[in-house]
Amino acid sequence: MRIDKYLWCTRYFKTRSIASNVVKKGHVKVNGDAVKPSREVYPMDKIVVRKNQIDYQLTVLDVPESRVGAKLVDIYRKDTTPKDAFEHSELLSHAKKHYRKKGLGRPTKKDRRDLDDFLDESE
Repeated sequence: MRIDKYLWCTRYFKTRSIASNVVKKGHVKVNGDAVKPSREVYPMDKIVVRKNQIDYQLTVLDVPESRVGAKLVDIYRKDTTPKDAFEHSELLSHAKKHYRKKGLGRPTKKDRRDLDDFLDESE
């Protein structure tokens, strides 16, 4: 089975065209090599998929006939992604939220003045 079709069948991507584009960009590696979307996948291949700043590490256990349900995905792949990859992503999201809430746009003059007052007090 093609790598783009495998990633779509095992529900890593919503559509096959998204999976194909991700593979073309070089965000997918099979056994350590960047591949093209037409690369065939066989059992016991090691796949690394970069998605949302997380490197998912998979081992192919079997090749499905077609797209499978979410409950059946574990039959066809083994997820060996380390836990610290998810913790790092969560830490980044907390840092972004703490700095400035989403949707507030550019800092205003009042924000700058408040920041200047805070920095003057700390000195």
